[in-house]
Amino acid sequence: MELILWRHADAEPGKDDAKRELTEKGRKQAARVAKWLKQRIDAEWLILASPTVRTRQTADALGMKYEQKITLGPDSTAPAILREAHWPDRDRNVLIIGHQPVLGQIAARLVTGQSGDLAFRKGSVWWFSTRQDEEGEAGVTLRAMIGADLVEAD
Repeated sequence: MELILWRHADAEPGKDDAKRELTEKGRKQAARVAKWLKQRIDAEWLILASPTVRTRQTADALGMKYEQKITLGPDSTAPAILREAHWPDRDRNVLIIGHQPVLGQIAARLVTGQSGDLAFRKGSVWWFSTRQDEEGEAGVTLRAMIGADLVEAD
């Protein structure tokens, strides 16, 4: 199974957190990362997004069908998001578009096997794969980690 975690792009400040929109910088970040992702994923992927405006706008940059899930909102937990993704046993690859700090907590868990926090910059992507070693033991591979600033602009 492949699991991609994509943090929403740069958003405007505001009191109503759920309604914060992407900034111009955020729209550019989302477009660059979406272009990078579209070269690597297809319509068979399950794409799940938090229902906040900024995550939906980030997801919209992909131009692919996605589902909004309240369980992926800003107050979600790492276990809740991993359950929603059915990690590591889903028979389909999953892209999750969500928030910090929970995406960084998931990344820490998958990279180290321990609870913790990792920095997860706005607009960045962390791509994980399940794998089996020669003895049949399951493991996790970090396939890619890329920030929006490292993706070539048009």
